[in-house]
Amino acid sequence: MLYFLSQTSDVLPIFNVFRYITVRTGGAMVTAMVMVLLLGPLIIKWLRQRQGKGQPIREDGPVTHLAKQGTPTMGGLMILLALLVSTMLWANLSNPYVWIVLLVTISFGAIGFYDDYLKVTKASHKGFSGKARLVLEAIIAGTAAYAVMVFGESPFSSSLTFPFFKDLVWNLGWFFIPFSICVIAGAGNAVNLTDGLDGLAIVPVMIAAGSFGIIAYLSGNVVFADYLQIHFVDGSGELAVLCGALIGAGLGFLWFNAPPAAIFMGDTGSLALGGMIGAIAVATKHEIVLAIIGGLFVLEALSVIIQVTSFKLTGKRVFRMAPIHHHFEQLGWTEPQVVIRFWIISVVLALIGLSTLKLR
Repeated sequence: MLYFLSQTSDVLPIFNVFRYITVRTGGAMVTAMVMVLLLGPLIIKWLRQRQGKGQPIREDGPVTHLAKQGTPTMGGLMILLALLVSTMLWANLSNPYVWIVLLVTISFGAIGFYDDYLKVTKASHKGFSGKARLVLEAIIAGTAAYAVMVFGESPFSSSLTFPFFKDLVWNLGWFFIPFSICVIAGAGNAVNLTDGLDGLAIVPVMIAAGSFGIIAYLSGNVVFADYLQIHFVDGSGELAVLCGALIGAGLGFLWFNAPPAAIFMGDTGSLALGGMIGAIAVATKHEIVLAIIGGLFVLEALSVIIQVTSFKLTGKRVFRMAPIHHHFEQLGWTEPQVVIRFWIISVVLALIGLSTLKLR
């Protein structure tokens, strides 16, 4: 909305500042953070009144988690509300990538909200059918991938690029759609699995958002893209504004989610934010880099896959408990130790991922 004021800069030169992505990214970050901090207490109170016992706590989980009984969930609502309002205010709404990423984010958030709703109302961990959920995610992600192909420059819009190689580009053709479905839906569910401890998921999400904000800005700037010898994606720079909004909303949410958490993100937030990061990776042509920057999420998802596969095939478990953050809790790590050490891992992986921009 504010971006369009820049078109009147001939009359009021001060409005020219809204042309700059960096200014609008900062504005989106501050706006989203302030919104969450101001509305957070009201939303938490409202959710607590309507959820009663709050999010069900796993009976087979660490004993220390039983003290969290009664903590409300669906905290992702405050993140998504601030993200949406901030984006509408600061982003260039004529940019198709903005709407593609918002489509994935809000749609995945709606799926997560329904899953949270079923869990709370039934007081059970059995929420939305897993198969039905995956089908809906695939449809949403597939639609987003098709839109990226349509609005991008063919054939590059359906291609896969590789880090460390400036000229290695693989045109996937129509296979780009199922590939993107795996990236977007996989990212959403990986973040969802990571969201098991107070503050564990939101900080790595913000780290990933910051990293992809930089990637989006550089990929969407023809001068910087040429200097770094990365592939230029016209219009993708606007996604930095969405990343800024996510960081701001995440900071505000962390204020309430810090141990002991006053509210949980729930599937409403984790599924939406993971899907958002995945969609941005697809739009900027950095899907493989996502696996590096979001390596913690990959590790969490793999731990569950390995655990389930091993138990079905051999009847034995590889980890004491999955996802892997619970394994370390069972080994004797305290919750703050697990959370902070996983944050450190996320920072290191983000730095490695960003280094691929120059190592070409």
